[in-house]
Amino acid sequence: MSQIPIHRFRESSLVAATDQVAVEEPLEIRLGVDHQGTRLYRSLAVTMRTPGDDEDLATGFLITESIVHRPADIAAVEPWGLPNVVRVDLAAGVTVDWKRLERNFYVTSSCGVCGKTSLELVEREMKRRGESNGWTFSAGLLLELPSRMAQAQMTFAVTGGLHAAALFTPAAELLLLREDVGRHNAVDKVIGAHLRRGHTFAETILLLSGRAGFELIQKAAIAGIPVVAAMGAPTSLAVELADQAGITLAGFLKPDRFNVYCGAERIIRP
Repeated sequence: MSQIPIHRFRESSLVAATDQVAVEEPLEIRLGVDHQGTRLYRSLAVTMRTPGDDEDLATGFLITESIVHRPADIAAVEPWGLPNVVRVDLAAGVTVDWKRLERNFYVTSSCGVCGKTSLELVEREMKRRGESNGWTFSAGLLLELPSRMAQAQMTFAVTGGLHAAALFTPAAELLLLREDVGRHNAVDKVIGAHLRRGHTFAETILLLSGRAGFELIQKAAIAGIPVVAAMGAPTSLAVELADQAGITLAGFLKPDRFNVYCGAERIIRP
């Protein structure tokens, strides 16, 4: 958070004051791979993000954009030594599709990846991760999640300027929550943090503080997350992809109601 001077308009007058705002700074992700006996580093992406959890963000980004396919492909993630730069070293023998990377990625906090991966790539990565295990849960479980996420959104409570993504267990236990100016970054941070702890996403629920767009469902599908719930609306392409991936997708989640757009067979009715 950053405190800045402002003027508040109240009762027909401007009054000097201060306000807490969410911090937004660029992060460059540099990728290191072996090439002919030497290690080469190359700029992979620049994202506008809220500083913090940068290693998780980089890990989640590489996985959900299918640059690598498993956490073991990443040998190390650490600050480069420069402000706002993180280095990702791939494990020995791991190669990347440099032709695809030549287009490079430019990620902003609002729009996701320009030149985002195709539906065909997403479908291929989903098959790599196998089929659903048939897990079911009660409808009331989803109703508990918004309040539990709100209680953990410490920065949003002060600034009102951040998106959040949270990962829950079947008992509505909060595993992880990350806040960021970018909804895509928040999801990558959660996925990266969970993977870096050595966990899988079987029987987990991803809760989004805003809408469920295609890119967010893409990330959930590639990670293998079976249930996504959003406080806002899904898009048509997000519903289509969730259905193809076998994801249960709920939207407009309120304390007493929600809509289910696909995967309703996982939800046990009262």
